[in-house]
Amino acid sequence: MRIRLVPKVTSFDFFRWQWVTFGASVAAMVLSLLAWAVMGLNYGIDFAGGTTIRVESAQPVDVGAYRDALSALETGDVIITEIFDPGFRPDQHVAMIRIQAQGDATMSPEHLAAVESALRTVAPDLRVLSVETVGAKVSGELVRDAVLALLAAAAGLMFYIWLRFEWQFAVGTIIALLHDVILTVGVFALFQLRFDLSIVAALLTILGYSINDKVVVFDRLRENLMKYKTMPLRDLMNLTCNETLSRTLMTGMTVLIALVILMIWGGDVLRGFVFAIFFGTIVGTYSSIYMAKNIVLFLGVKRDWEKKTDGPSGTRFAKTP
Repeated sequence: MRIRLVPKVTSFDFFRWQWVTFGASVAAMVLSLLAWAVMGLNYGIDFAGGTTIRVESAQPVDVGAYRDALSALETGDVIITEIFDPGFRPDQHVAMIRIQAQGDATMSPEHLAAVESALRTVAPDLRVLSVETVGAKVSGELVRDAVLALLAAAAGLMFYIWLRFEWQFAVGTIIALLHDVILTVGVFALFQLRFDLSIVAALLTILGYSINDKVVVFDRLRENLMKYKTMPLRDLMNLTCNETLSRTLMTGMTVLIALVILMIWGGDVLRGFVFAIFFGTIVGTYSSIYMAKNIVLFLGVKRDWEKKTDGPSGTRFAKTP
């Protein structure tokens, strides 16, 4: 038995509430930017600076016990990750502990000794393999590089769409992609979720997913533009969205199912990364239907008006209801 999220043939009018949906998207972008400007982002160690300690013990790593042991030291944001390597001995258990910097100060030798002592209450044979510190200068460079990476990715995607389609499609795509990224960042600012390099990777992943979704819609729109030369552009876009709706929803739902599983059982390390992609997938699917095509409609597309009939048989097609 085949499962369908939507009927095989649909005739939804996606422009019926176009000013409400488009206006809501613009308002959400403005509110996200305000949340970002007023509340700021809760930068993780990558962007705020901090110290990374690599430790080893013969006992299995108990992330919860390590975290409880460090909580009494008031070290601030702590990220504990167990390291797996096929080359490790059976009794070799390695963990990476990242501790956020307090202000502009780096971890003092006394503080480091206190951390090591606290961890040894859990694993008496624990030893420190390495200590690395990310200062304010390095973290500032990481922020700059992250912004440049996002801008470069957006510019590259816009250039790709411009080459493949007309410039109106490129403008609609880049604005829709900005919508997806800004809303995702706005959620992280609003709820003060930890924002680190893994979230930047998630934003780049969102750009890739969203652009793929929009290329599918625009490919069908381009085919219909050549096929239906006299159908009004609004009706043609409605037809295109209805024809690609099943694929759009099925792809998005498949991705979301996998992300929900990762969010539940992936652990604390992956949760922020997975949540960013989860939210970005939802807004990316929404923007493919209600954002990108609306902008293309506003800008207009060059049509061949010399042909007076639609379709290969010369019969004019009825408007989409």
